[in-house]
Amino acid sequence: MKGENVTRVSTFILLGFPTAPRLQYVLFFLFLLTYLFIWLENMAIILTIWSSTALHRPMYYFLGSMSFLEIWYVSDIIPKMLDGFLLQRKCISFVGCMIQLYFFISLVGTECVLLSSMAYDRYVAICHPLRYQVIMTTGLCIQLVLFSFASGFSISMIKVYFISSATFCGSNVLNHFFCDISPILKLACTDFSTAELVDFILGFIILVFPLIATILSYAHITLAVLRIPSASGRWKAFSTCASHLTVVTIFYMAMIFMYVRPKAIDTRSSNKLISAVYTVLTPIINPLIYCLRNKEFKDALKKMLGLGHPPE
Repeated sequence: MKGENVTRVSTFILLGFPTAPRLQYVLFFLFLLTYLFIWLENMAIILTIWSSTALHRPMYYFLGSMSFLEIWYVSDIIPKMLDGFLLQRKCISFVGCMIQLYFFISLVGTECVLLSSMAYDRYVAICHPLRYQVIMTTGLCIQLVLFSFASGFSISMIKVYFISSATFCGSNVLNHFFCDISPILKLACTDFSTAELVDFILGFIILVFPLIATILSYAHITLAVLRIPSASGRWKAFSTCASHLTVVTIFYMAMIFMYVRPKAIDTRSSNKLISAVYTVLTPIINPLIYCLRNKEFKDALKKMLGLGHPPE
């Protein structure tokens, strides 16, 4: 690149979902309703847990933290999508792109560690039920939540530093609907092997290590459940983990497919659909999976909304 006149990239163009103009407005209203629904359902969870003393327990503290994370998560991505659909403003500055990427990676990393913390909570509840209140104190719960956010945001800072240090020139079109790692690195016009290696190593740490911890927790849970003599007892114990296990499975299937690879993946349109699963669809279904099957939470929600039975 020495000796050549190079025009540095100062803005990126998010290609998004190229469609007919009328369909762009349909997508705008669809994603707007989705965004509002995610806000509504997650705020309902947070306020219900906050207002009900019966839910002031570690499991619900984790659930409230997850809802807070989901709101922040979609707020990092969907508003820019809506702007592109409605006003066709698909440009994003280099700094704005790096900021969006930083919060996206931070929140993904935080969710990985938070899910493993929730798996540990279920492990203690099922494998050590008599010691649960002694082990899973409010203090430990707060420490695990803070550690989840601290680890996610710290690793993201290192990843984005190396990614932003790469030189971008020539094409500035990102074949994606937000600033994601692989589409950005595809536009680097200098050697970005160091940035890619750092991204892979840190991605492996923040994704796979929490996954291993989650798997170990569920391995112990499975052994403990199998030792329960009655079928009804085994089903009751397993049902307390089914919601979390479903969320973990959906989350990690998408994440590992997209990111745990030594080289940046192709930015094909099919990858945008996979991205939509964990950036839009997952925040919708997570609260539904966790709360619709939880009678205790539903009773607390009805009470908060004034829909419970009046005292006799």
